[in-house]
Amino acid sequence: MRSKFKWILTLLLAFSMQVSFAQEKTVTGTVTEDGLPMPTVNVINKSTKASTQTDFDGKYSIKAKAGDVLVFSFVGYTDTNVTVGASNVVNPVLKTDAQQLGEVVVTSQGIKKEKKALGYAVTTIKAEEFASKPSTDVVRALTGKAPGVNIQQTSGLSGSGTNIIIRGYSSITGSNQPLFVVDGVPFNSDTNSDGNFVEGATNASSRFLDLDPNNIESISILKGLSATTLYGSAGSKGVVLVTTKSGNTKDVNKKMEVSVSQSLYMTEISGLPDYQNSYGIGNELEYRTTFGNWGPSFNTRGEGGIGMDGTVIHPYSYLGNSVFPEYVGQRVEWKPQNNVKPFFRTGYVNTTSVSLSGRGESTSYNVNVGNTSDSGFIENNNYKRLNLSSGGSTKLGNGITLSTSLNYIKTDKTAPPTGYGYGSGAITPSIFATILYTPRSFDLFGLPYENPKTHESVNYRPDITNPRWLLKNASDDEHVRRFFGNFSALYDVNSWSNVSYRLAMDNYTQAKRYYINKGGYQTPRGYMRTTNNENTVFDHTFSYNFNKELDKAASWNLDGTIGVNSRLEAYDYTALESFNQFVYGFQEHQNFQNHLGYSEKQSFNKVGVYGSATLGYKKYVYLNLQARKDYFSSLLKENRSLFYPSASVSFIPTDAFTILKNNKYVNYAKLRIGYGSSAGFPSPYQTNIGLYEQTSAFTPTVGGTVNVLRPDSQLGNPNLKPELYKEIEFGLEAKFFDNRLGIDFSAYNKKSKDLIIDADLAPENGYVVQAQNVSEISNKGIELGVSLGIIVPKEDGFGWNLSGTFTKNKNIVGTLGLGVDKIAIAGFTNRGNFAIPGRPYGVIMGSSILRDANGNFIVGSDGNYVVNSELTEIGDPNADWKSTVINEISYKNITFGFQFEYQKGGDIYSNTANALLSRGVTEDTNFDRNATFVLPGVSANGNVNTVQISSTQYGFNNSGFFIDEQSVYDATNLRLREISLSYSLPKRMLEKTPFGKISIAVTGQNMWYKAFNFPKHLNFDPEVMSLGVGNGQGFDYLTGPSAKRYGFNINLTF
Repeated sequence: MRSKFKWILTLLLAFSMQVSFAQEKTVTGTVTEDGLPMPTVNVINKSTKASTQTDFDGKYSIKAKAGDVLVFSFVGYTDTNVTVGASNVVNPVLKTDAQQLGEVVVTSQGIKKEKKALGYAVTTIKAEEFASKPSTDVVRALTGKAPGVNIQQTSGLSGSGTNIIIRGYSSITGSNQPLFVVDGVPFNSDTNSDGNFVEGATNASSRFLDLDPNNIESISILKGLSATTLYGSAGSKGVVLVTTKSGNTKDVNKKMEVSVSQSLYMTEISGLPDYQNSYGIGNELEYRTTFGNWGPSFNTRGEGGIGMDGTVIHPYSYLGNSVFPEYVGQRVEWKPQNNVKPFFRTGYVNTTSVSLSGRGESTSYNVNVGNTSDSGFIENNNYKRLNLSSGGSTKLGNGITLSTSLNYIKTDKTAPPTGYGYGSGAITPSIFATILYTPRSFDLFGLPYENPKTHESVNYRPDITNPRWLLKNASDDEHVRRFFGNFSALYDVNSWSNVSYRLAMDNYTQAKRYYINKGGYQTPRGYMRTTNNENTVFDHTFSYNFNKELDKAASWNLDGTIGVNSRLEAYDYTALESFNQFVYGFQEHQNFQNHLGYSEKQSFNKVGVYGSATLGYKKYVYLNLQARKDYFSSLLKENRSLFYPSASVSFIPTDAFTILKNNKYVNYAKLRIGYGSSAGFPSPYQTNIGLYEQTSAFTPTVGGTVNVLRPDSQLGNPNLKPELYKEIEFGLEAKFFDNRLGIDFSAYNKKSKDLIIDADLAPENGYVVQAQNVSEISNKGIELGVSLGIIVPKEDGFGWNLSGTFTKNKNIVGTLGLGVDKIAIAGFTNRGNFAIPGRPYGVIMGSSILRDANGNFIVGSDGNYVVNSELTEIGDPNADWKSTVINEISYKNITFGFQFEYQKGGDIYSNTANALLSRGVTEDTNFDRNATFVLPGVSANGNVNTVQISSTQYGFNNSGFFIDEQSVYDATNLRLREISLSYSLPKRMLEKTPFGKISIAVTGQNMWYKAFNFPKHLNFDPEVMSLGVGNGQGFDYLTGPSAKRYGFNINLTF
């Protein structure tokens, strides 16, 4: 009996121990990587399917029992499985997964997602690809690095504007610029240009120039509508998401770290024409003070106005004794002069950036100070920028996380007059329009440029302002003060959901001053214009976010967000123009006799309700649904709101099919398809008739002047509604051969309808135009990104990587409304970009040579071409395609890289070409000028032309100076966009120093280019946009050549 009792007791004891062993307990710990805690790591109990996430300090707590398996996972790291034992503490260490690295991307509303879950194209560019580069403009530094993104500068001057277009032009007359979002703040990136052609409007800076490239962590570009739906109409032209170091403090090192970047780069004009030194100023081989360079040879003696001693009448003799009596009757040597190159200088770009970052137990921070001083390749062109930024995040004990990011920018820019214009014909001409075609015999730098008594400009002829006088007496100044930032609060509702609120604000004031003293030919009495504009954006976003495993097997996952966004934009603009300067050299409005003022205020509200959901199955197929409904205050109630949905699917066959798993040839493949829609809301105040105050409208017999309100010339349209955009996109992403070869391919078809244009009205209406929804446009294209690891680098070994992009977009304009055959987009009434049904967007129209029924040129009885009186299409500025090749070779700590870009097709009208060629100053015109010429073509009666003309008639009368068609060139070009050599000191050399990293790099940008279809000796770079940032393209109006930059950068971390 006792023995039986002992057996029962032993059995009960063993059973109680087993029950105790199997009892559930709380397991805690800290997840780390390289000794640093990792927040937001997913922790799943594989047995019970319970889940949680690590907090800001990498800590977690979860219920489990001995024998359960805990799975720790984080995108970009290998899953770690740990079996629970007797201890209640588990501290796993995660290791990076090379195959997943870089697979986390920032998407709409700043949401981070696995790239394989996305059904649309996203291009992410890391800091090392654009920081510490010669360009102070972060957008220019991105050129060629993202397929489907077309970036073009307006000129090479420091502080000039930059145009960025994603997947073609979607709107006829509205803005086609993408939305910039910086640390969650909708960032105003407008380019505010004042004036017009008559006033010699200058190219203004783009406001994304305010960003400091050295303080940017990464940039993500959302290109398709299925990717940008959550941003509503603001994101309809694409979204550029910028994450700064100050705005991303969650991933900073725990210890305090200081980084210093110092760079010094030289700036030079990218190329000057090859000038001929055989012929001088004149016409028909006679010495005359004309603006042409068709005079006698420098070897001429005793004819054509050249003395037997090789001298000519002094070019300033015409001024008489009252100006320069010492020159009257004098003669000067007839010889070529070095009168262009000395006008340009070597500028310098000096940039210093210092950042401080660190993380405590529950708080992280980052502070950055950047200072840039950029002097251009021409005198009086300077750009200075001061950037101050700070950011921080703190996690409170009650599940609340607070974050903030604050930025202050101060920029100052000066530039000489560089407005687009026909040669020197504008009121305030481009300085390049007077310097580049200076006659070869004129001693520009050896003679005075102004009347010493009156300060008036003097030149080889009175109706062209001396460029040296312009440099001293005219300037375009711009001063910007900007503050933007955000505050956000996040509350963890539970382990799989949270609610957040973000307040964002962006405010900048821009003060501009343009002046030209009295004494110039075009402005003999002087001119001054000042403008002040203030732009303010307040943005509120409240959202509920979730990420939930739907079943115990973790096969199904659902994540998404539901939110409300409110955006207020306000714009306040004032301008004052003054004419007739009293005292030379005093640039204040009270020093002018006449004045004209203007002011404008705009404000509008937009409220959007949005939602998104991603349903995933076993991490190889994902369904993404997004939708947004916007309410816009600029339209009447019945057209004020619009709903636009999007949907996409991504499928990863390499994860779905066993036969493709661990395949040594195909390592990864993803197929995606997406549909997206969005809208473009019109600018305010187009639905009703506006009233404007007209100052000094009339003067009564008694009293002063009377101001009146007058109606606008635009008739309001109460039926105006938003533009509507729809797009379908297909894509393939794949990696082959142990991830050595990677491709990212996209094809899209985007259609825009109900596009708004200003339709002309019949005179009897009493108004000129009315905004109407009548036009359409379509864009179809393909994008390809390729990466190839030719030699995979081993530790301290040799590596060779090649990558590239390919972009092709074709757009076609649809209907423009009943009876409308074309619409002017940009430029001038007799030459510019137009929208024509059935033709590509923005075709170039201008004057052309008259042709007969067979297409032959018609030559007049005087031997010159007959100009067609009809405005005709003379070019298409849209490129056929563009491609980029980026090569990187590394050996140990040395890296050498370069980036080539190629553009096929795309026409450009070049005023630079026609001004130089028609005036005969380049080597392209250094032919036998005693010869006669016969132009190819036929006479009016159809006979082959046989009329001989002189070299002056051939080069001047029949060039692009009089016939626009003759100045249109195919802009196909190849360029070396970037070349660099960098070296990082090995860690072993820094072990006994305070430095954690030291690197030095030598970099050059735009160091070489070749425009294949331009005359050889022009050395012209077609990468200019003289019509400024906007929808105008394919025009060069002597607004400034491109620049090349080269120098070094050093980075220190300690």
